[in-house]
Amino acid sequence: MTLRLNGKVIERAKIYASNQKISLSKLIEAYLDNLTRETTDIDKIPITPLVKDLGGVINLPADYDYKNEYSDFLNEKYK
Repeated sequence: MTLRLNGKVIERAKIYASNQKISLSKLIEAYLDNLTRETTDIDKIPITPLVKDLGGVINLPADYDYKNEYSDFLNEKYK
């Protein structure tokens, strides 16, 4: 396989990979894997106990419109 990339990009990527203590090949492989991974893989990520405990902490009315609330907040902020 041959990839043609900008030389400056390659140099920055080499520095980044070195700082992360991984090879440039591994960095590119991880990026492409992440980019092309099916969304079903995301569903397989376990939910930590902390996140589970946070679920249901805030009780909002069924008709709560967060978009409207946020819009009101921004309107007030930028008056």
